Amino acid sequence: MRRALGAALAAVLTLAAALAFAAPASAHTALTGSNPKEGATVAPPSEIVLTFANPVTLPQVVVTDESDARHETGEPQSVDNDVTQALKAPLPNGVYTVGWRAVSPDGHPISGTFEFTVEGAAPSEPAAETADPSAAAPAPASSPASTSEPEGTSASWLWVGLGALAVAVVAGGVAWLRRSKSGPED
Repeated sequence: MRRALGAALAAVLTLAAALAFAAPASAHTALTGSNPKEGATVAPPSEIVLTFANPVTLPQVVVTDESDARHETGEPQSVDNDVTQALKAPLPNGVYTVGWRAVSPDGHPISGTFEFTVEGAAPSEPAAETADPSAAAPAPASSPASTSEPEGTSASWLWVGLGALAVAVVAGGVAWLRRSKSGPED
């Protein structure tokens, strides 16, 4: 009876450990939306917003045109599930490729690309007159991301702590099982 109880406890502990270690793998996140949307034709945007299923850390965003010229300015800002990248304003008409990379909550890097088209941009002559508004474009990208990044780091430590706890529980169960096996046989 005691052996059956020990075997059942070992099976439960093994299952719990397997589930604990499987949980971080399910923390992979995915891009769930963007503004502008993939394949959309839009007026010149002042920023790109990427929305993920879960908050991400260390985001990188690159926006290039058909000649591979880059159009992002400053660092991307990560707040909750959104990553916002300010753009050099205004974007001329054309096709743009957004390449992104981030770290999901489980620590794995994720990346992807998509394209959108800009139509309706003002001719290049008025762009020189609107130099002051283009200088104001980077201002909306404030610094709340600095408070968001430690939260992502805290989430990573949470998974590490849960993993360590699961290992401790399994090790304790194995030690208990060995002790209970050696007790009746002696």
